[in-house]
Amino acid sequence: MPPTVKLSNVALHLSPRDEVAIALAPLAAGTIIALGDGAAHLVLTGDIPRSHKFALAQIPLGGRVHKYGQSIGLATAPIAAGDHVHSHNLGMDDAGRRHEFGTGRTTLVAPAGPVPTFLGYPRADGRVGTRNYVGILTSVNCSATAANLIAEAFRGAALDEFENVDGVMALTHQSGCGLVPTSDGAQALMRTLRGYAAHPNFGGMLVVGLGCEMVPVDALVAGHDLPADTVVSTMNIQGEGGVRATVKEGVARIRSMLPQLNERRRVATPVSELVLGLNCGGSDGFSGITANPALGIASDRLVSYGGTSVLAETPEVFGAEHLLTSRAVAPEVGQKLLDRLDWWQDYAAQGGGSLDNNPSPGNKAGGLTTILEKSLGAVAKAGQADLTAVYEYAEKITDRGLVFMDTPGYDPVSVTGIIAGGATVVVFTTGRGSVFGAKPTPSIKVATNSDTYNRMPDDMDLNAGRIVDGTATLAEVGTEIFEMIIRVASGEQTVSEELGVGQEEFVPWQFGTVT
Repeated sequence: MPPTVKLSNVALHLSPRDEVAIALAPLAAGTIIALGDGAAHLVLTGDIPRSHKFALAQIPLGGRVHKYGQSIGLATAPIAAGDHVHSHNLGMDDAGRRHEFGTGRTTLVAPAGPVPTFLGYPRADGRVGTRNYVGILTSVNCSATAANLIAEAFRGAALDEFENVDGVMALTHQSGCGLVPTSDGAQALMRTLRGYAAHPNFGGMLVVGLGCEMVPVDALVAGHDLPADTVVSTMNIQGEGGVRATVKEGVARIRSMLPQLNERRRVATPVSELVLGLNCGGSDGFSGITANPALGIASDRLVSYGGTSVLAETPEVFGAEHLLTSRAVAPEVGQKLLDRLDWWQDYAAQGGGSLDNNPSPGNKAGGLTTILEKSLGAVAKAGQADLTAVYEYAEKITDRGLVFMDTPGYDPVSVTGIIAGGATVVVFTTGRGSVFGAKPTPSIKVATNSDTYNRMPDDMDLNAGRIVDGTATLAEVGTEIFEMIIRVASGEQTVSEELGVGQEEFVPWQFGTVT
């Protein structure tokens, strides 16, 4: 007979209300698990992969299954104590959730002492950048090749004499023509391009178009609140005489910007001027237990100092939105979030799907079964702060505190919108191991488990898996994330920046009519 092991040694039981526990390591069928100090025990009926769920008690067909003390689905078959609980026996719980506005608000108190500072680049519009990039913004896909060739000219040692310039990057996309200008899709693209043109992490901006597109280059920079100290130049391929001539002229124009941009210097700035983007990708069963709540602690601390945090990925708060609406500072803020969720349910249905299709194969391999389970873990990134505003995709963020932006769950599209809104630092949590970057905004990657961190050390900045390993507390990792945010905002490179990852992750959301 195999030895009996204590539940607390091999699994996490997150709430007394939960009928399931989460395996800390792979558990073999036949393992005997003692449920407490008494004689109660169960025997695992099958192998349980790491970060997956198993039942602590019998659950009837149609019975609710809870994790975090919240429903994550209904049993689609009778479940016995010791059974693996996953897609084969757990389905969506479509019961409506009760939405209250403002009943769960809280007052965050900043730690005693002076407000921490970071070393940032003050901009003429009052915002503060964390990087000093030159961007090459394309108005249409037709100018993408020219933009990439211009950027290539500044790889390697080309910027060695300009130590205060972080790089030259091309912002290319697959749209810009054939759009209905008044459509939601066209408006979202314009907000994205204008948001990047005005971003405080760009000291210089070269806008390159073809010359006959629906989105002319001047429409991206003229009269759209760019900081007065952004060095701007516009050009189009037809006017320059073709791609070769455009590339030659574009390189010359950027070279002329560099001496001026290199004069910029970082200055000590209160962390209240930071705008923090919160995102997760490649999530697993530990995401809502380690990295996400630790990031929530860091987010709350930033908000307590007067800073801004941006939660996003609307399809990945579905099923947990009641936890956000209860923290809304006004009923209209909570209702706007519900309105966006209604839009998403219609949008998914038009494509023949539903929001419960959201957990990816990787999510499910990592132990996440339904969108409810994924969302409950995802909203932990937002900590406990009040929800002060809800924004459309790529809309400029002007409110402080915790805000929400309507974005898809697809990571590059989501973070592109957050950055267009003004995020100057991003923290990205991952369980499966997303290799993500987000120029011009540095992206800190936090692993949810030690296996991923140790397997991909060159792609992860911080290991939150130590929380379940027992070598660090949630509060300690939250503090580490906050301190890393300050260091990175002050110029310390993330692993994705060291690898040069981030240019290809500029992916504006494309939807709506194309003619």
